[in-house]
Amino acid sequence: MEQNQPGNAISRLGLGCVTFGREIDQKTSFAIMDYAFSKGINFFDTAAAYGGGASEQIVGAWMKDRNPTEKSVIMATKVLPSFEPSALRLSVEHSLNRLQTEALDVLYLHRWDESLQSPEPWAVLDSLVKEGKVKALGVSNFNSTQLADALVIQKEGRLTGMKFIQNNHNLAVSDVTDDLILICKENDINIITFSPLGAGFLTGKHQHGIEEGSRFALMPAHQDIYFNDLAQKRLAKLLEVAARTGYSATHLALAWAIHQPDVTSVLIGGRTIAHLDQAFDACSYYSSELFKELENT
Repeated sequence: MEQNQPGNAISRLGLGCVTFGREIDQKTSFAIMDYAFSKGINFFDTAAAYGGGASEQIVGAWMKDRNPTEKSVIMATKVLPSFEPSALRLSVEHSLNRLQTEALDVLYLHRWDESLQSPEPWAVLDSLVKEGKVKALGVSNFNSTQLADALVIQKEGRLTGMKFIQNNHNLAVSDVTDDLILICKENDINIITFSPLGAGFLTGKHQHGIEEGSRFALMPAHQDIYFNDLAQKRLAKLLEVAARTGYSATHLALAWAIHQPDVTSVLIGGRTIAHLDQAFDACSYYSSELFKELENT
């Protein structure tokens, strides 16, 4: 992996670490990271917001304890606003400390903010790259217009450009549009997708009410995203196809997400090793006919 170009070495499946320190403890998190790494996953994704920093701390502790060979694991994290220059720098320093590293392989801005219409935050990010504290830049939860506007600011200021975007992308809800894909192709930006099961929505487990202890119960905002007519129609089609083919809804939804073109890596996660195995099993399943049927609702 060449410096500033981690996208060249990223595994097709990445490990989403959102559950670490929030839904599972360090021991369980370590077991999941060990297993993912043994199965060829080299891309670990966390964020300052996950567990109030606990996820970053756990990932950093695993890196220090396991001490994988240089460049064999790519760590990505995300910072939330404020993106005012001094606050942004402080957020990055906090993440570096929690992750126990001198440089972040990928740093995302976790979501769009009005302050990003100014060149100042982008200039700070450029400086962080030049100082060696960040190897590659990215954004998360940006639409195509926000991404395009940010790229204009970077190009006009001759600042370090983005190499990554991370957005929600599954059968029920997607923030990876044709316009966004085109912009990424034109600017050599890696597309990373998350939530292939729609935070559990596509398993069908919430059909008769919110399952206690689930992601939907812990983070009710998911309900606003998925409880709509189109998502419900997509779920109904998925369950229909699953019943007809004998494959589980989970298997089909994961396979669809994993085999999407123009995507560099799909983040998977969970609370147990079994959740990862579901994704590994789905890697070997491909049916263009069934995938098209699932999309046609």
